[in-house]
Amino acid sequence: MNTFIPASDEILFERRGAVALVTLNRPQALNSFTLSMHRALQQVLAEVERDASVRALVLTGAGRGFCAGLDLSVLDFSPGPDRLQRISPGPVLDEGFNPTAKALMNLRVPTVAAVNGVAAGAGVSLALTCDLAIAAPTASFVQAFSKIGLIPDAGGSWLTVERLGLARAMGMAMLGDKLGADQAKAWGLIWDVADDPLAAALALAERLAAMPTRALVATRHLLRGALQRSFEAQLDAERELQTALGRTHDYAEGVTAFLEKRTPQFRGQ
Repeated sequence: MNTFIPASDEILFERRGAVALVTLNRPQALNSFTLSMHRALQQVLAEVERDASVRALVLTGAGRGFCAGLDLSVLDFSPGPDRLQRISPGPVLDEGFNPTAKALMNLRVPTVAAVNGVAAGAGVSLALTCDLAIAAPTASFVQAFSKIGLIPDAGGSWLTVERLGLARAMGMAMLGDKLGADQAKAWGLIWDVADDPLAAALALAERLAAMPTRALVATRHLLRGALQRSFEAQLDAERELQTALGRTHDYAEGVTAFLEKRTPQFRGQ
């Protein structure tokens, strides 16, 4: 049974068994963010962090877009002596996008983005902050910051290099051209393309929810940080995490089930 949990008009939160479905719900503005939207999403992510019965999360957008980044209309561009201070995106990053990105990146469960339409600006970052992303064939990804005199933010300058390598990330960020879903998959920006990305993402999340949660999140930690560590440091990190996971129920259950030739019953513990 689906369970709807009150969040806000701008963020919809639904439980589908062990999977949390979070929907950005400002379709009239391509789900571009306001600060109140960030606060509501951060509240939902905090609830998922606390609720041990949630084992995976899907993030999607309502309507024809996934997320168009910041709603620029929230900034005050009217003439005046303090105009440059009022139009600065810095406070929005400090209070909104950066805490949201950190909460999503460090969530204790695996995350899947269902990119149902255009992801632009920080909307690209939001999709890439998730562990896996599945896009509709008509979806697109565009880092358009250079067209308004800014740089990729909300982690975009890190995430695109991580996924694409420097040359392609540089072209995407500097030129601001749209990247279609098929090309995004071919380049490694996203995991897959599906006619119904939400259904595909939910199916993937259900699969992840039945797996050993702590091992999946530890895998995220290792892989996301691999290029920032030396080989020796990565070996040390693997040893530490493997030692910790070796004390978990899911490790004992996984090996026992393998030896007994049965399906393991993981608890995420």
